[in-house]
Parts: sequence; C-alpha cells; structure tokens
Amino acid sequence: MKKFLILILVIVAGTWGYFYFSGSGSISLVVDTTTVTRGDLIKAVSATGTLQAVNTVNIGAQVSGTIDKIHVDYNSEVKKGDLLAEIDPSLLSSRVSQARANLLVARANLREIQAKLANIRKTRDRNRNLFERDLIAESELDSAQTEYESVLAQIESARAKLSQAEADLEYDETNLGYTKIRSPINGVVTDRAIDEGQTVNSSQSAPTLFTIAEDLSRMQVEADIDEADIGQVKKGQNVEFTVDAYPDLFFNGTVGEIRLVPKTESNVVTYTVIIKVYNPDLKLMPGMTANISIISKKRENILKVNSAALRFQPPETDSEGISVAEETEPSGSGKGSGKGRKSDQTVTTGNALWSYRNGSFEKVPVTTGISDGMYTEVSGDIREGFEAVISVAGFKESDTGGSIFGFGPGR
Repeated sequence: MKKFLILILVIVAGTWGYFYFSGSGSISLVVDTTTVTRGDLIKAVSATGTLQAVNTVNIGAQVSGTIDKIHVDYNSEVKKGDLLAEIDPSLLSSRVSQARANLLVARANLREIQAKLANIRKTRDRNRNLFERDLIAESELDSAQTEYESVLAQIESARAKLSQAEADLEYDETNLGYTKIRSPINGVVTDRAIDEGQTVNSSQSAPTLFTIAEDLSRMQVEADIDEADIGQVKKGQNVEFTVDAYPDLFFNGTVGEIRLVPKTESNVVTYTVIIKVYNPDLKLMPGMTANISIISKKRENILKVNSAALRFQPPETDSEGISVAEETEPSGSGKGSGKGRKSDQTVTTGNALWSYRNGSFEKVPVTTGISDGMYTEVSGDIREGFEAVISVAGFKESDTGGSIFGFGPGR
C-alpha cells in the first residue's frame, strides 16, 4: 500500500512538472520598433571652419623711426584716410630741408650757366661777323663755336641735376608723409602691435603695426571639405552653422566659392570652401570656430524612418517555433508564404522594412532616398504610422502556464 501511494505521488509530480514547464503557451519575441513619420528631411555635408573678415589689411610702416603718437586702439572704428599713428618726423624733416636747399643750388647753377651761354653766344656771333669780313682768322671763330657748344652741354647737365634735386625733394617729402600712418580702408582695428616710444625698422622687414578688418557686418567662413563630400557642394547652396559662443543660435550663409587647390594632410585631401555670412548684429567675431552644415538636398513632406530599421534583419528560426514570414507580395502575385529566413537571402539590407505580427516577421520592400544619418526617406508600399522593427529585445511567453524565467504559472 505504501509503495502504491509513492508511485501515485511520483506520477502526479511528473505530470505537474511536465505541464508546469511546458504547458500550452508559446514563446514569442519582444521587439523594439520605430514609426514611419511624415515630415521634412535635409541631407547635409558637415564640417568645421573659421570665421574671418572678408577683407583684412595689415598696416605697416614704410619708414623707420620712433612711434610718437597713437590715435586708435583695439576695436576702434576708422574711415579711409583716418590718422592711426605718427612716427617722429625730425630726421625726415631735416632731409626735406636739405633736399630743398639742394634744389635751390641746382636752380642757381642752371641760371648761372644760362647767363654764361648768352654771353658766349654773343661772342660767337660777333666772331662770325668779323670772319665774314676777313677781320679775324677762322681759328678764332672755331674756338668761339667750341666754347658755345661746351656751355650748351653744361646747361643740359645743370638741368639734369635740377631734375634730380626735384626728385630727391619729392622722395623725402613722400617719406615725411609716411610718418603719418593712415587707414587705407573703412573698418575696425582688430589688432595693435605697437606702443608709443617703440622704434620700428622698415629696412629689415615691413613691421605690422595695425590689423584692420573691413566691414564686420559681412564675414566669411573658410571650411575644409573632405574629397569624399566635395562633389555634393555647389556654389549658392544654403549653409547653417553654430558657434560655441551662441550654442542655441543658428546662423545662415551661402556657399560663395569652391577653391580648386587641394590640401593634403596625413594623406587626407580636402578643398577649401568659402561661405558668405551676413553679420548685422556683429555677434560673430573673427577667429570663431563654426560648425557648419552645407545643405546639399532637401525633401519636404515625405515619409521617413529611423535608419536603424533599414539595417535590421530578422533572426534565424529557432527551436521554439519563432518563424520568419516570406516577403510580402502585392495581391495577385501568386506566391505563397513560407517559413524561415533562408528563403529571403536575396534581400539586401537597407531596401526593406520589417514588421512583427502574430509571432512572424513580415517584410515590406521600400525605395530609399536621402538620409541625414539618423533618418532616411522611404517610399513604396508603405504608409505613415507603420511600425518598423529596429531590434530584438528578448523573449516572452504569450500564454498562461509554466514560465521559463521563474516559478509558478501565468507569468
């Protein structure tokens, strides 16, 4: 009797265990999905660049000397011709005075020789008259003619010396004018490299005293674009960019120039793209780093989906009966549905979306368009609101019964 009771208990326990761990429930997948939405999509080329003034002029000194006065400072607005600084003019003023004296001497010498020429001319004419009357020898006439021609040559030399003296005076006066350093353009002083009392030496190299940026309301960004992306960049395209100083603001510009000279650094080839920027509020400053997006293509009111959904591929059929449906065909195609992923090996990643319903994956072919990296344009037999699988998160039981994750029925 005791053995019989033990046998019954073993049978009951085995039956309970079988139904507890196997039960009648089925195993299904837990998937993460994303929704196909409608909206705008922008394809852009991203890069970084440096903000610069359209025209920047370095002002130097053309004469040597000591800086006597400085009339501007950093951020000073100047007009063309405004006085920026003055170099001590003492030495150059002395040279101008000396050049003027030399000019007066040259003029006096010329007048003296001209007077001598007039006298020699009279003597020559008188001797010619006397020779014609046979009152003097021919040699005396020849001597007078030779002296006359000699004085003519002296006049030419005196005139040349006079011209040289005039040129020297003009040169020294010009150098004296260079002691007053003036702005060649309208703009803003962005750098001042000198102080009063400092000596500049222009004979060795042209020292930069001031840097003036012309009209900071118009600026440009110089960006280096990789050779793989330069084909997407065209003159006139719109550009959006941000700067670290104003991370919440977006600034706009247009592609103004694509320079053909390549730059090669560490075997990476880039091309310089100039982006025109308007800066009416003067928030942008020279030297700022701009994070730019050159808009190469834009689509409005299109269907788009998270790009991860186009990279998803269903898992292999497992031993628990999780199946993969064959590609969904349009009505009337005559194809039946099959089980397993192997029947879909001709499908290439990125041209289909997958849905998961009733324990099966269903494939919807789509045509892809532009992408911004996160979202991709899709079209075809697809609708807004479609739930596309992007990953498999795990497994779960879809009915009551034993649980593979714990004890007790109905988890």
